[in-house]
Amino acid sequence: MSASASADRIVVGYTATKAGRDAVAFASRLASASAASLHLVLVLPAQKPGVVPPDAGYERLLREQAAGWLREGAEGVPDGIPHRAHVRYGESVAAGLVDTADELGASLIVVGAADGGHRGRHRLGTTTTELVHSSDVPVALVPRGARRVPAETGITRLTAAVGEREGTELLVAETIRLAAAVSTPVRLLSLVALDLPAGLDTGAIRTVGETHAQEVLDEVRSALPAETDVSAVVAAGEGIEDAASHLEWEAGEVVLVGSSRLAQPRRLFLGSTAARMLRVVTAPMIVVPRTRSEREGASA
Repeated sequence: MSASASADRIVVGYTATKAGRDAVAFASRLASASAASLHLVLVLPAQKPGVVPPDAGYERLLREQAAGWLREGAEGVPDGIPHRAHVRYGESVAAGLVDTADELGASLIVVGAADGGHRGRHRLGTTTTELVHSSDVPVALVPRGARRVPAETGITRLTAAVGEREGTELLVAETIRLAAAVSTPVRLLSLVALDLPAGLDTGAIRTVGETHAQEVLDEVRSALPAETDVSAVVAAGEGIEDAASHLEWEAGEVVLVGSSRLAQPRRLFLGSTAARMLRVVTAPMIVVPRTRSEREGASA
């Protein structure tokens, strides 16, 4: 099935593995909820300068094999979701995915967890690590076993982990955009209380956290339809991991986090907050760049 020219586009980093099927399954649920089109992309290594070109027959065989794997991957896309398959070449898988996303004007790159992780958990491999430190497009990290979540589960809630550091505005904006697209409840997780200096009075921490949560809640609520269910919760615990582990996570949940303030403009950088949450959160996590990409800025 061909992808609609007007639909939002989601790039899926596909491999003929369980991780690839996990990525397709989650991306399909997101595409179904948001009326987006999917682009399954399998990246082959680009020929390096100075290296003797391989046999043409071998190259043709490799490309045919990649196309076959993509056809198998596309079988996991439910009927009714526009999708296309692409065999691309890149200096690395991550570079090939970012280049394809930029070329297609995609709003998101989706990748599965690296081999070796436990079901329901995240594990970063070479490709995912490079992506979350270089992409200019939001990246969705999908935990192991996402393919086992029934397609009819859909997207049941968005949780945005918001603080007061640089980049929060873009995270909130992306949350609003996605919430409007998928028409789902929004939960705002205020991390301000966990960012405050040690030794601060407990009451003061609670007051600051609740004030920040209410401010973000009001901003998001005003930008969404009146009927949208929007709530806020203040992170409480000994740290990020402790706080996140005590929250309820739904089967159809999606978590959004911002990238580190150390990130280069228009690039991701998986900061310590997101990295700690990845250790305990069982839901797919979308990491949002701290500034708009040049492409988004030009089209805004």
